[in-house]
Formats: sequence, structure tokens, C-alpha cells
Amino acid sequence: MDEDLPTWDDTKAAQVFNDQRGLLTSVAYRVLGRWSDAEDVVQDAWLRWSGSDYASVQDPKAFLVTVTTRLAIDQLRKAQSRKENYVGPWLPEPVLTRDGADTAPDTADRVVLDDTVSLAMLLVMETLSPLERAVFVLREAFDYSFAEIAAMLDRTEAAVRQLLVRARTHVHEKRSRYPLDDVKRRSIAERFLAACTGGDVAPLLELLSPEVTVISDGGGVVSAATRPVVGLDHVSRFLLGIATKYEKYIEAGVDIRIEVARTGINGDPAILAFADDKILYVYTLDLAEDGRIRKVFAMANPEKLSGVRALEHDAG
Repeated sequence: MDEDLPTWDDTKAAQVFNDQRGLLTSVAYRVLGRWSDAEDVVQDAWLRWSGSDYASVQDPKAFLVTVTTRLAIDQLRKAQSRKENYVGPWLPEPVLTRDGADTAPDTADRVVLDDTVSLAMLLVMETLSPLERAVFVLREAFDYSFAEIAAMLDRTEAAVRQLLVRARTHVHEKRSRYPLDDVKRRSIAERFLAACTGGDVAPLLELLSPEVTVISDGGGVVSAATRPVVGLDHVSRFLLGIATKYEKYIEAGVDIRIEVARTGINGDPAILAFADDKILYVYTLDLAEDGRIRKVFAMANPEKLSGVRALEHDAG
């Protein structure tokens, strides 16, 4: 018996999987756009891993990413039919992001920050086919080689290159990210919150792009706009109306707290609304190059807030 060969047991197998869990969840989330589905996929990947012959797996990391990616593609195909019957606009689930400097609660429920995790980019990726999206994610977000992706998806390298070209072409004109430093982004979010709650439309209009749009996702579970709100006039009145509704909640005895998120949410500045220390709404701000707000993504569907639930414990 060769003593140099690693000795596998269930404990070591679990440790190897847990070491890769963050990567696997990040891959699955980008492919799916739903944190809850990503967690389900990673759990299924664990079942595949725990039932495998560990010693026969030459590269556990590659094996796990391959299994996770294939499961995510299958799940994405199933999810497309669910979206057809979804009530109102569909948004990706917001999640905490980790960039090495955030102050979020110490939790593994985060994804590593990069361009492909922004809500605006995840929405663009919704227009791709499942295979195009998987190739785009593996190449753009995780820098896997064409050979590695081809092996993961059981495709030729030529086919993978073609899928990536189609994906890049499809999102090129819609993909526009202008990184701003954290101080400026937080300042914009704080000014936005103050303008919305101040009741004066003038400072709010200064912060909004002419083409500003608000997209709300209540999923038919809670009250939310069932169509995007577009344009300076409509959006400003809509946002001030939301602030008025929160005031009525307070008058009714509900403990409402609205604050700028202290940690990254999909890499963008965000506003959190709590009701009795439970997250009620997450407002994520997509910024233009000049720092003005071009999109507000408003997530209210409680079924899609699991990726930010850790903030409730932090608030408490």
C-alpha cells in the first residue's frame, strides 16, 4: 500500500466540501439569481459528493464546481417556467457581499464581490440561455479556462468559446458599471435616504438620473408596484409616497427603522427598512457614471430575503 496516498474518510470529505462551500454558493447564485435556490443546489452537490468514491476523485474542487454548475443549469431551466407565472416584476434575490472590508455579521452567507453580482448585471444575465449564463459566469467571474469549462459542461472548447461570444455580445451594450469608492457610494445613499424622508422633492431630483427607474418585487406576497416606475417625475413622487406610508406605519405603532446598509448588498449601496427589527424592504441603488441614481431595485418579497436575514440579527 502506498503510504503517500491521502486517506479519505467522511470527516475529511466534509472538511473538503466545507472549504469549497463559499465558492460553490457563489457560482450557483450567479447562475440562478436566487439565493434560496443556490443553497438548495449546494445541498444537492453535497449529497452527490458524500455519496461518491472520494479516492477516485483526482481534483475535488473541480469535481464540486462541475456538479454544482450542472445542477444549477438544471435548476435554472426549471425556474424559467416559474418566472412566467410570477406576479409583477422579477428581481434577483439580494445578498450580502464580501469585499474584504465590510462590517457585516460574521456569516458564510455572502458572495465574493465582483461585477457579475450586481443586481443590474444579474438582470442582464437573465436574458441569456442557461448554458450561455453558466459559461459567462465561469469565465467572467471565476476566470476558468475554456478547457476547464468545456470539461465541466461536457462541451468542446470551440462550443464554449461560441457560447461565451454570444453571451458577451448579448450583454455588452447593457453592461455599464462605474465603480465609485465606498465613501462616495455611502454618501449618495445617505443623501438619498434624507431626501426621501425629508419630503422635499428638490434634493431628491438632484440625485436621480433623467432615465431613473424603480423596479419593485413583491411577488404577489406583499404590496408592491406591479410595473416599473419610470422617469424623474413619476419616480420622485413614488419615492416620497413610500416615505409617507412608513410614517403611517409609525403612527400605527409599528417600530419602523430605515437606514443605509453598513455592508455591501450585491456590491451596491442600499437602504434597509425594518419593521419590528425584521427586514421589510431592501432598496438597492444602481449608480450611473456621474454618481446619480439610474435604478432603484426594491425587494419586498419575504421569500427572497434569506440572503440578507443576517442583518436582522445584527440589528437586534
